[in-house]
Amino acid sequence: MGFGDYSHEAHVALVTQRAAKGAEVFVQDACHPLMNPKGVRARESRDSPDHPRSLGVVFALDVSGSMGEIPRLLASRELPSFMKVLESCKVPDPQVLFAAIGNAGWDRAPLQVGQFESTADLMDRWLTSIYLEGGGGNEYESYELALYFFATHTEMDCWVKRKHRGYLFVTGDEPPWPALPKEHVEAVLGERLDADVPTLEVVAELRRTFHPFFLIPDPGRRGCERVWRDLLGDAVICMETPEDTCYVAGGAVALGEGVARDLDALARLLEAAGATRERTARVVRTLGPYAASLDRDGAPPPPAR
Repeated sequence: MGFGDYSHEAHVALVTQRAAKGAEVFVQDACHPLMNPKGVRARESRDSPDHPRSLGVVFALDVSGSMGEIPRLLASRELPSFMKVLESCKVPDPQVLFAAIGNAGWDRAPLQVGQFESTADLMDRWLTSIYLEGGGGNEYESYELALYFFATHTEMDCWVKRKHRGYLFVTGDEPPWPALPKEHVEAVLGERLDADVPTLEVVAELRRTFHPFFLIPDPGRRGCERVWRDLLGDAVICMETPEDTCYVAGGAVALGEGVARDLDALARLLEAAGATRERTARVVRTLGPYAASLDRDGAPPPPAR
């Protein structure tokens, strides 16, 4: 998947018209049949004449009751901002996939997975086909099931042809299960495992092909941070507000790809993509620790001993 050209203007027009109507975006009352991951061999991000250097990007969104605001923000206003940041960064051929995460213990749709797409209308179609099941209130969501799917069920030419990893952004406010239960894999994906898989091993496999990030919506929901930092280190990013999700994700790609050499360069890219000075300052603060982990925060190196 991933054919066709992206138009930022068309994308802005689409979400602007939707916002003006004020209608509910997410109307699915069950998992869309095309987003059911059971029996899926792989989701593909492929090169094409229009996109010769494709880059796979995944947004895996927690859609429990406390997290439904982020999908709505993306669909009603913010997603074009992410694409504009990548455009400003000269990331040539991003292909975006949307997935939704719930709880495999009792949700009807604990994992929903779209396709990698390059055009505004198809990205939007998959995003708005997500079933916002709601619920939540427990101490865990099935993030590790989503990580397993993307570790084992994606084929991306950025990796296959160029050994260039894609980007995976998980939004959430709960810890993962310590291990992936084999019964969840069988029930949701239709596969049999011999035993439960420690989440640490799932993450290790995922890192072969993706740069994984965990985005916490705001400082009030940092209770899960320690567990995720043990898994992902400085790729765990606590935002100041969920409204910054797209700019934070775009900024992380800019830093990871080396397009933004430091935080000053990142600030210029964000402003060029339309971010206000206030938002730019928030995003730069948010990404400071991650930039430092890449030696791209602009701080002078420590003195040699």
